[in-house]
Amino acid sequence: MESEQLFHRGYCRNSYNSITSVSSDEELLDGAGVIMDFQTSEDDNLLDGDTAVGTHYTMTNGGSISSSTHLLDLLDEPIPGVGTYDDFHTIDWVREKCKDRERHRRINSKKKESAWEMTKSLYDAWSGWLVVTLTGLASGALAGLIDIAADWMTDLKEGICLSALWYNHEQCCWGSNETTFEERDKCPQWKTWAELIIGQAEGPGSYIMNYMMYIFWALSFAFLAVSLVKVFAPYACGSGIPEIKTILSGFIIRGYLGKWTLMIKTVTLVLAVASGLSLGKEGPLVHVACCCGNIFSYLFPKYSTNEAKKREVSYYFPLKTLWRSFFAALVAAFVLRSINPFGNSRLVLFYVEYHTPWYLFELFPFILLGVFGGLWGAFFIRANIAWCRRRKSTKFGKYPVLEVIVVAAITAVVAFPNPYTRLNTSELIKELFTDCGPLESSSLCDYRNDMNASKIVDDIPDRPAGLGVYSAIWQLCLALIFKIIMTVFTFGIKVPSGLFIPSMAIGAIAGRIVGIAVEQLAYYHHDWFIFKEWCEVGADCITPGLYAMVGAAACLGGVTRMTVSLVVIVFELTGGLEYIVPLMAAVMTSKWVGDAFGREGIYEAHIRLNGYPFLDAKEEFTHTTLAADVMRPRRSDPPLAVLTQDNMTVDDIENMINETSYNGFPVIMSRESQRLVGFALRRDLTIAIESARKKQEGIVGSSRVCFAQHTPSLPAESPRPLKLRSILDMSPFTVTDHTPMEIVVDIFRKLGLRQCLVTHNGRLLGIITKKDILRHMAQTANQDPASIMFN
Repeated sequence: MESEQLFHRGYCRNSYNSITSVSSDEELLDGAGVIMDFQTSEDDNLLDGDTAVGTHYTMTNGGSISSSTHLLDLLDEPIPGVGTYDDFHTIDWVREKCKDRERHRRINSKKKESAWEMTKSLYDAWSGWLVVTLTGLASGALAGLIDIAADWMTDLKEGICLSALWYNHEQCCWGSNETTFEERDKCPQWKTWAELIIGQAEGPGSYIMNYMMYIFWALSFAFLAVSLVKVFAPYACGSGIPEIKTILSGFIIRGYLGKWTLMIKTVTLVLAVASGLSLGKEGPLVHVACCCGNIFSYLFPKYSTNEAKKREVSYYFPLKTLWRSFFAALVAAFVLRSINPFGNSRLVLFYVEYHTPWYLFELFPFILLGVFGGLWGAFFIRANIAWCRRRKSTKFGKYPVLEVIVVAAITAVVAFPNPYTRLNTSELIKELFTDCGPLESSSLCDYRNDMNASKIVDDIPDRPAGLGVYSAIWQLCLALIFKIIMTVFTFGIKVPSGLFIPSMAIGAIAGRIVGIAVEQLAYYHHDWFIFKEWCEVGADCITPGLYAMVGAAACLGGVTRMTVSLVVIVFELTGGLEYIVPLMAAVMTSKWVGDAFGREGIYEAHIRLNGYPFLDAKEEFTHTTLAADVMRPRRSDPPLAVLTQDNMTVDDIENMINETSYNGFPVIMSRESQRLVGFALRRDLTIAIESARKKQEGIVGSSRVCFAQHTPSLPAESPRPLKLRSILDMSPFTVTDHTPMEIVVDIFRKLGLRQCLVTHNGRLLGIITKKDILRHMAQTANQDPASIMFN
């Protein structure tokens, strides 16, 4: 087991200094719980409790570690609810793994008894493949549905297809014989709102009417989206990636991956994209796919009863599920290809096909785009976090519907006059990526052609820019400023909002502008030494669309701080596999520049802003503190709340539960010895006592509670004792008081612990929770610990 291997490598030093004074009672402090913005309860101030079950570690003064693996003692009749988790709690990874191993052993031991048991064994073995198949089918179908619906509703803001109401603008004109090469998007079947309402296709009246209808539809879609989210599924807002990363670490947020969240997020994602807000759908699609995996996992007992196994299906990625994940992606791709949502018989969103290679001197502008991407990422993270923090701390955050309406209104009013901001963001990126061929009629391809050219070829030589190109550059500059400002205020509002497409759009705009500038520079100064070798007169030297693709990757990398995975994502979106060097150069540069201003990506920044109990594996801890410096209680704190193994009554335990809000209590032999016996969870204690009162006769408030293996001798007139050893965690993770915090933090990260107990020579000294570690890391970084936790 990984936990055993980690501990056998040793995390204690070989000698320990004896402590001069140890108080007999120490305080039990609340742990890494989270009090959410929208719900608070007494239990939210919780000890980060469910600890390891399965491997027993005993510290000795010499620093050696002896381990003995055992399973949790089970009740003759398991108590319903024991071993489960409350909302906003962290799961116990080790206990869940132990439960799964015991289930697997039980199935294997029975499979030879009968054909039915063999069938159940085969069903259990294949249930993982069934879940990923269903998840892939549902994810691919929903992705295709969202793409088709978003395209149709986006075009609905401008007009409608009279021949077939379910066609978008492009589909409406596919079968028309009356379109022209220059105006291929105009056909009699497609009518703008001005044509339908006032009967005018051109003129000021037509422009004003189309402008008003554009704003009307944008506000209607935005209002409907935020209303559905607020009323039916508050968890459907945002991208979902910060929360999913937190859930990956073992945190439980009930309902975040439920069926209502899936339904509302699917519908409102279409509405949010169609409203024209500066957001994307790729991040929320990750949330949608996780919801599918989580819902289907409840159909199979192997996953529905085990939180750790469930995370393999929906949001966790251990190596052993690599093939299943690959198979799920294959099924989703097959379904998406069958639906063909992009209308080009391809799986990629922005298919590109460039006819010229890149040259060595172009690495310099590519690196400049990487610098721009890093600066944009650093600016966006700081500005967006500052705005989100202000939203949380002021009255403005109490009116999410009004905020969405205001942002949508400003976006629609400013976006309509500029054709590049009025355009659907995905269509804008596609146009910016596209190389200028002989069949392109965009303003970006309005070059002055050589009148002597008599045939159409793919490799068109570099040409001087025409008036259309210069006009398009000015419009793109305005669009760049608009996108930068609006994306800062849009990401984080209470509708589904992704960041991939807006970041790529900003980078693509900047890249296309740089690409055109380099192209014209090479045309007019082809005799310069940097162009002389590659850019001869009449040669097709520079591809502006490639610069747009590199800029898009650089800006996305600057925001997310992804590197290798980002390049793979760009390959998936564009199909441009041969441009790995320019992409990697720009992405690495953007990461280095962004890291100079702060190492957090946008999702990690939002995790910290929301106060989720997440320990980032990429964050280094280099301070030389010890466990004794971080553990609670401190000198001025109240004593530790503990249970003794055999001399407390039911009333004593119920009073302690009622008077405290901790999530669990260490169990010791006696208050004099302070020898650690185990750890009991608050939830398990409550459920076990309630169940005993209902099912066992003679259990009263004065009944002695026994956590020991053997019940102590009691007077004959004493009421019946209550045995609770079965709910006791006999192997809580413990460290000594001299264990370096660097090792403690590493253990918390790798094993997903909620807390560990601090001992000295077997005597309980205190406790370290995930919240304590997060607070300590904030203090060492000169941050206010209260600022990173929900209050």
